[in-house]
Amino acid sequence: QVQLVESGGGLVQAGGSLRLSCAASGTTFSNRFIGWYRQAPGKERELVATISSGGTTTYADSVKGRFTISRDNAKNTAYLQMNSLKPEDTAVYYCKARNIALLLDYWGQGTQVTVSS
Repeated sequence: QVQLVESGGGLVQAGGSLRLSCAASGTTFSNRFIGWYRQAPGKERELVATISSGGTTTYADSVKGRFTISRDNAKNTAYLQMNSLKPEDTAVYYCKARNIALLLDYWGQGTQVTVSS
């Protein structure tokens, strides 16, 4: 059974930093395409950043230069380092692991990030 568990969310002041973690189990993590998403109240879930099995990264324009996605395959964990946080970054953050061969997506339960002004 595939399980993803996010952690590291919390309350931070504008300009501060947080590092989110996504710990995976039950899947060959090193082969998985990982994405971080977020969903603010009343808004649709949006893609924040992705990292391929080979380490190629992409970012939403709104977080470029502030957020960094990374992975540690030895620990079966992906990370999202968030710097220079803004109130508009407030959302529940989710990680997703994609099994490209089977076209299956696995989601975590989410972690709340709140940025105060």
